Amino acid sequence: MNMEARVGVVVEGGQKALNSAHGAVVDGGARKYLQQQGQNKPSLNQQPQIGTVQQLLAGGIAGAFSKTCTAPLARLTILFQVQGMHSDVAAMKKTSLWHEASRIIHEEGFRAFWKGNLVTIAHRLPYSSVNFYAYEQYKKFLQSMVRERYQGNASADLLVHFFGGGLAGITAASVTYPLDLVRTRLAAQRNTIYYRGISHAFHTICREEGFFGLYKGLGATLLGVGPSIAISFSVYESLRSFWQSRRPHDSTVMVSLACGSLSGIASSTATFPLDLVRRRMQLEGAGGRARVYNTGLYGTFKHIVKSEGLKGLYRGILPEYYKVVPSVGIVFMTYETLKTFLSQISSRS
Repeated sequence: MNMEARVGVVVEGGQKALNSAHGAVVDGGARKYLQQQGQNKPSLNQQPQIGTVQQLLAGGIAGAFSKTCTAPLARLTILFQVQGMHSDVAAMKKTSLWHEASRIIHEEGFRAFWKGNLVTIAHRLPYSSVNFYAYEQYKKFLQSMVRERYQGNASADLLVHFFGGGLAGITAASVTYPLDLVRTRLAAQRNTIYYRGISHAFHTICREEGFFGLYKGLGATLLGVGPSIAISFSVYESLRSFWQSRRPHDSTVMVSLACGSLSGIASSTATFPLDLVRRRMQLEGAGGRARVYNTGLYGTFKHIVKSEGLKGLYRGILPEYYKVVPSVGIVFMTYETLKTFLSQISSRS
């Protein structure tokens, strides 16, 4: 899951959303930044808090804006990930990131870098909303279970946030998965246009593959949610604690941004094979093509390794790396700006 599914990422203002490295970066940094701003203004002891609707709005817009800015790299990642399905392996060795980007510009036009971006934005907003709501509900439920026996225990609180975030991620991914699948199919189209838009893609998939065709690859997605969250959270917290112990006076914003970016890279590296398998399973039977993988998740892994080698599981990892750092930065800066702006509006009303 590209940290979409990794990806996947919910920006949760004022809450410690441990769904992903990006969420941790934005949330922790935003809270501390606003606290610092409040301290710097004698007339305001504390920055006004924004409500749930504003938090969702800020997170959704920040996520959508970030996805739009990094859409070219996201599309390149998808194209590389699915190359091995219907291409000759020897021919793929000659393909480079620059070569594929040039091909898109010359054959499809510059705007083709944003193929599928509209459905990405359509997916992002409900995903954030479901993730936020589910996280709160799971957190309350888990807290009620551990309150009597482990009240005040820091480790117990950590596990509540961790598992609450994981369950929320799984719930949100399941509910909004068809949009993610449609986005992949639109982005994977090259010269031949089989799906003419979002509604046409939904209608065609249901007609040709049945309703459950909209959920191809869901197993690989859900399987990647847990490890992605665990790695992102663990690396982020470890790096941040180490950094702050050595350089306690460094900017909290920069520390969070740097640690979040590194944790995103670590998570991407560890879970990328699952994301690649997910993308390929999403494209099974797309455009009337013959099925390539007929043996489930394990069989798909085995088929890729046998035909393309272990490197085949990391096809497209380079543009994914290029996407991580700017994606975190754009989400962070956009969210900070929006939250500050909405806080100021709330204080005036």
